[in-house]
Amino acid sequence: MYFLRRNHLPGAHVSRSTVVNILKEAGVDPNPERKKGTWHDFFKRHLSTLWACDFFTKKVLTTTGFVEYYVLFFIHIGSRRVIVTGMTPHPDARWVAQQARNFILLTDKEAEAPTHLIHDFDTKFTKEFDTILAGEDIEPVKVGPGKPNLNSIAERFVLSIKSELLDDFVVLGEDHLRLLVNEYVKYYMEFRPHQGVGNVPLKALAIDPPADGEIVCHERLGGHLKHYERQAA
Repeated sequence: MYFLRRNHLPGAHVSRSTVVNILKEAGVDPNPERKKGTWHDFFKRHLSTLWACDFFTKKVLTTTGFVEYYVLFFIHIGSRRVIVTGMTPHPDARWVAQQARNFILLTDKEAEAPTHLIHDFDTKFTKEFDTILAGEDIEPVKVGPGKPNLNSIAERFVLSIKSELLDDFVVLGEDHLRLLVNEYVKYYMEFRPHQGVGNVPLKALAIDPPADGEIVCHERLGGHLKHYERQAA
């Protein structure tokens, strides 16, 4: 900008393209939004307080036939911790608003309180849902449409729970669905290997596994979920 001041003549006009070219030559991004950084930068800055949420569905056999159930979950980006706040065949505005309150209550004791929550433009996420979050200083971050990679961790959890468990079951009622989901969430957070953390279970990050001993297999839900670990000698 010193160049412009030194060579500026009274009445001279400097075009926008000239300013843009000078900034580029100086290695300065001319984008007025540059201070916001990239999506990756956003993730890194807020990793310990960033959460995401999404719905997944499962058809449940009831006395009146198959009914589509909606399950709402929240996932902490940094630790991959999952919280399922509720499931219902009727996710109306009142129910969804209550899930926002449930999430706030369930994270109230966190060492670092949530500051941002990623969700898509699904109309089930109402204005009231976002207002309840904002009242607790949690900023809703809407992503999409057509950009699932912006909520990739939540999307990956949906793929995992469906392909690794739910797709193999005919679910007999809400209690059965709740059992399956709860068992998978426990497995996901404690025993399932995660490629994003070196293909080891999240639980293993907090403990030192035995260096030797017999390798044993543990099964859940009739062998649909399995994990292996080495027992202390």
